[in-house]
Amino acid sequence: MSTLRVRFANANNEQLAAQLDLPVDQKPLAYAIFAHCFTCTKNIKAAVRISRTLAQEGIAVLRFDFTGIGASEGEFAESNFSSNVDDLLKAADFLAREYQAPALLVGHSLGGAAVLQAADSIASVRAVISIAAPSDPAHILHHFAEHKTEIERNGEAEVSLAGRPFKVKKQFLDDLQRTRPETLSRLKKALLVMHSPLDETVSIDHAAQIFKAAKHPKSFISLDTADHLLSNEPDAVYAGKMAANWACRFLDAVREDPDTQHPENRVIAKINQGFRTEIIANGHSLTADEPISVGGTNSGPSPYDLLVAGVGACTAMTLRMYADHKKLPLESVSVTLSHAKIHASDCEECETEKGKIDRIEREISVRGNLSAEEKERLLQIADRCPVHKTLHSEVNIVSRLVD
Repeated sequence: MSTLRVRFANANNEQLAAQLDLPVDQKPLAYAIFAHCFTCTKNIKAAVRISRTLAQEGIAVLRFDFTGIGASEGEFAESNFSSNVDDLLKAADFLAREYQAPALLVGHSLGGAAVLQAADSIASVRAVISIAAPSDPAHILHHFAEHKTEIERNGEAEVSLAGRPFKVKKQFLDDLQRTRPETLSRLKKALLVMHSPLDETVSIDHAAQIFKAAKHPKSFISLDTADHLLSNEPDAVYAGKMAANWACRFLDAVREDPDTQHPENRVIAKINQGFRTEIIANGHSLTADEPISVGGTNSGPSPYDLLVAGVGACTAMTLRMYADHKKLPLESVSVTLSHAKIHASDCEECETEKGKIDRIEREISVRGNLSAEEKERLLQIADRCPVHKTLHSEVNIVSRLVD
């Protein structure tokens, strides 16, 4: 994944800080906007993890700080829910002008309520995802309950939210009370509601109200044991993957079938920190990593796992192709492989006599009404797998530095 730092102006010409998460090959299938939770920032863990997971699946995501939040200009005290919606509209204008109009809106908590409100005003949007969102923005008024009298009397008050002080003006409360989620009934976009039944900040009843008010096509995904902020990485990654799989159905975000003879069909591997590596192989997203025992995070197979997996896949395909050509009653093939470094002296059939060599053990199971002779022939054909033959032949790897 690649991340670009960008900025765009809000309605008052104040600069809002944003980051654009792009797929490894920087060729997005579609563009999305992520709206963060109330008083959070674009860098809250849930926003980062969900955006990066969407990017890994080919959807570029613009996440930004609302006016007066994080690294964005403006005063929080002068902002409100309506201005958040306006910020989303400006973000959509920025994407349309500089990259591509957004097809997807994703919002977390109050950001979810904001994308539901903004979606009707962004023509390019085809799908909307709300995560742990309140059915009515006024739900957050409980944060100011003990300060309401002071705000009404003095016009403003300093309120502690998530351990940080914020100045809240009466106009903020008035705006929330004026806002009504009536746009749901006329929302002509596909909708995915994601919520945890254990959410203690915004109860799952809000998800039920959103789902009931919206028209089809609409879907619901339970986030099981996740908390409101999706603080645990597996919960956020799960939400991102489910969001990507669902969204692609409505965004026509399907990668083209690659022409294997085209010189641009390459495998791209990119790593930032640690061993976790994002890979695009002919448009398909993969992740490689190392086990925790050697300093990785075990978020994907190791490079050797991928190498051995290639042998296994090639073996199975080769046997399937041969059986179809010979019209053999082969029902299925299962290939189990393992890789190890062994002493050359332990390999009787190897030419190398000193040091260590790589050994791949392959167990092949075939199902079908096959004779002993047909099974033996399939075992012989397994060695004709092109990847197997490549590993046994001379391989020339040419490396060069590029900008």
